Amino acid sequence: MCLLRIYHENIVEMRLENVGLGDVLPWAVVSDIHRSRNGIYQKNGRLVSLLTDFGKINPCYPDFHGTELDTIHYTGSGRRGNQKLDAANLSLNSAIASGHPVPLFNKLGVNRWEFLGLWTVHSSEYVFDESRERMVWRFELRKFRENDC
Repeated sequence: MCLLRIYHENIVEMRLENVGLGDVLPWAVVSDIHRSRNGIYQKNGRLVSLLTDFGKINPCYPDFHGTELDTIHYTGSGRRGNQKLDAANLSLNSAIASGHPVPLFNKLGVNRWEFLGLWTVHSSEYVFDESRERMVWRFELRKFRENDC
């Protein structure tokens, strides 16, 4: 089990206690941290947490693992047309420099969210998604380990 602490810009601490990697949680628990139904939750420009479903439920966001399971290629915000560098995508870009870890939750089904642990945003690129015929922001997430600090 781990104690998850997230610090907001105002140093307000939120806790999700006794949650372990792979635990399946209801939305009521996830929403204590991720206070939006959007995949990217940011507050005052600072990335707080992320949601994914790896494109299984919502094909507009085809996130996928890299060659290793500790890397995820995360699709930015914007369902239609070319994605913009909006507040959500900008918060992911800013998280590259700050290096702060954020929790990632994977939607398995109705009211079922798997805790995938803490992740950092390592890089970003603006690429053409051939399957959707549009430009998207793709962010590389890497699994956070305590000794990465």
